[in-house]
Amino acid sequence: MNIGPYVLANNLFAAPMAGVTDRPFRRLCKTLGAGYAVSEMVTSRRDLWDTLKTSRRANHDGEAAPIAVQIAGTDAQMMAEAALYNIDRGAQIIDINMGCPAKKVCNKWAGSALMQDEPLALAIAEAVVAACAPRGVPVTLKMRTGWAESHKNAVTLARAFESAGVLMLAVHGRTRAQSYKGQAEYDTIAAVKAAVRIPVVANGDINTPEKARDVLAFTGADAIMVGRAAQGRPWIFREIGHFLATGTHLAPPLVAEVRRLLLDHLLDHYELYGAFSGVRSARKHIGWYVKTLPGGEAFRSRMNLLEDSQAQWQAVADFFDEMGARMDRMPVAVSGEVYEQQQDRQGELA
Repeated sequence: MNIGPYVLANNLFAAPMAGVTDRPFRRLCKTLGAGYAVSEMVTSRRDLWDTLKTSRRANHDGEAAPIAVQIAGTDAQMMAEAALYNIDRGAQIIDINMGCPAKKVCNKWAGSALMQDEPLALAIAEAVVAACAPRGVPVTLKMRTGWAESHKNAVTLARAFESAGVLMLAVHGRTRAQSYKGQAEYDTIAAVKAAVRIPVVANGDINTPEKARDVLAFTGADAIMVGRAAQGRPWIFREIGHFLATGTHLAPPLVAEVRRLLLDHLLDHYELYGAFSGVRSARKHIGWYVKTLPGGEAFRSRMNLLEDSQAQWQAVADFFDEMGARMDRMPVAVSGEVYEQQQDRQGELA
């Protein structure tokens, strides 16, 4: 599939997640099979553009094209200016955030809160498209099914956004009121796909290759977007890609490969954030990797006390060396329940 002039490697996308999908994580996901990855949201507030947080989020050094940046805000003109600000810093695709359910975002009527104000949501889309068009930059948009169960207006807004010139829509199968609770539903995503001609991306609870296959089949979506399931398991994209292509599962990754991936990720992370901030912000990534591993929780507790990046890096290296001495491959639980169940069935047949 393509977004404007950009032909994507595949239809497996890494979802934008604040505090997660920074440049090092996006690069890792793309290396491991994601055809597309969207940045953390960048604020439309001009007074925050010179902050260290924004400068890091707008840093795309060494990132493979297409570079997609998500912007967030509540004022149409400010959002248009934010789009141009990011284009000047390398953005090739601008994504509008109308999907974030976080209270600190929605309390300011940004993110998914905009779905309650359809005229404003449309005005923002129109302003951003108008700003990007002269630069030849496509505009996409991520939203939820609606504000609440009684207020599902994704289909209505999808038609309006398409008319405004938005070239792709990603829909998370929950309302704002649900946040990340309960189960994602895909009926609304299927309805959005049936209502528009532009590509539609399905998002929400896609955590196994089978789930990716089933969601694509049920919704008719052009692509799927993986978020939380990629935390500590970025190889999920190649697992899904392999399964969709062959109908078979990849074996879990080798411990040595995961060791290399994580250590390289940490070096890239320290380079972006610096040694002081990097050692702290890397803790969550390390924690996700080791959460389900033997001895992982005890290691995480020790690792969180380390204040030096070199000591943190070496501790991770030593942990995986010790695990590698006990097993060649990652435990199947780290590569998805479906693969584990398949192995169990094979064992029963044997």
